[in-house]
Amino acid sequence: MSTTDNREPVFLEVLAAPTQFATSAPTPPIEFAGPATYSDTVISALTDEAAEIIARYPVPRSALLPLLHLVQSQDGYLTRAGITFCADRLNLTAAQVASVATFYSMYRLNPTGEYLVGVCTNTLCAVLGGDEILAALTDHLGIAPGETTADGRITLEHVECNAACDFAPVVMINWEFYDNQTPFTATGLVDHLRADTPPSPSRGNPTLCSFRQTARLLAGLSPTDAEATS
Repeated sequence: MSTTDNREPVFLEVLAAPTQFATSAPTPPIEFAGPATYSDTVISALTDEAAEIIARYPVPRSALLPLLHLVQSQDGYLTRAGITFCADRLNLTAAQVASVATFYSMYRLNPTGEYLVGVCTNTLCAVLGGDEILAALTDHLGIAPGETTADGRITLEHVECNAACDFAPVVMINWEFYDNQTPFTATGLVDHLRADTPPSPSRGNPTLCSFRQTARLLAGLSPTDAEATS
């Protein structure tokens, strides 16, 4: 017969969780900057255009994505006023709008220059020189990825795959493709942008629109510069 008393408590040594499973520091909340409200003039203009967009959809809330592009064309990024405007027009809460706005990378949370220059450094672009292109533009413009030049003309961005591997390395400007780039051609591109003589994209549209004009196109409107309503 066993002399072990099964009623005795059993103690286990609990080890620290492996590093790869350790909980990281909490992510700080996302906050929208910029104006909290629009002027009456701006609201009037945006309301007319929002009504045109909403009328295209059988369910109003389906218009949220183009409405976000609309307010982005107004401010150059998503502001508190833009989030509130979309929520009011679609009978949504600001939290519901913000949850969608922060999911998609095309919606900007910080002021964006007239030209958003994105350099792909994913696998094939990196192998063919994407990292060198990004380094050359960082040095040439004097800004890091995510920053905007002091003149407000160019925002530099480090982007993931643009699904254009057969034309690598690729640079995108306001989401238009500029294929088969090198550090030399890429620095030439941004010089043209700063001189307000943007070259034609490699394919797609024959001309390059400003960031705000592109946002209007994505909203399904004519590319009239939204700055005129500011």
